[in-house]
Amino acid sequence: MSPQRYEMTMTGTLYAVGVGPGAPDLLTLRAVEALRRVDVILAAASPRNDYSRALETARPHLRPDVRLQRLEFPMTHDKATLRAAWEKAAGITRDVLRGGEKDTIDLTENAAFLTIGDPLVYSTFGYLLKTLRQLDDSLPVEIIPGITSFQAAAARTRTILCESHETLCIIPGIRDEESLTQTLEQADSAVILKAYRNFPAIVSSLRRSGRLE
Repeated sequence: MSPQRYEMTMTGTLYAVGVGPGAPDLLTLRAVEALRRVDVILAAASPRNDYSRALETARPHLRPDVRLQRLEFPMTHDKATLRAAWEKAAGITRDVLRGGEKDTIDLTENAAFLTIGDPLVYSTFGYLLKTLRQLDDSLPVEIIPGITSFQAAAARTRTILCESHETLCIIPGIRDEESLTQTLEQADSAVILKAYRNFPAIVSSLRRSGRLE
């Protein structure tokens, strides 16, 4: 009698892990627990730079035998180039979780995608998640929130971000000066992220809205 063959779909879990603002001791307990049980670390990086701040932040909590897989995300505004990079990253992620997926039982792997701050706040993970859903919506994904840079900065400077009836507005610093100024004038408290090369416009908008001090 020939050996019985099994056709099963076994899938690992993708953990999106927010590793906080860059300090290894600011990871949550849940993040550390997930990092210690995953088989593969997915580290987003620029094609021009091998360094990953998220990876270095998480490194003290990784298993010695964990496998590292780079996912390259180019720093460009070209939509076609970005789409190709997201699709390639999603394909690599799917293959890791499905372990090659042949017609027999395979060893699948759990993976963690590392991101500075929180996975759902101006993170590359958002693009990966949307593309992965289009590619294979059945893959299990667990998102582990992280401490953001502005939470860490507020804690260090003892700055109250909002209280009572106040609102807190998170603004992308890449917006034009007029838009930044209008938003700053309407917000009770504001956080500006993604400053990049737009710092002069940000300073000008802070001055115009009476918030420079």
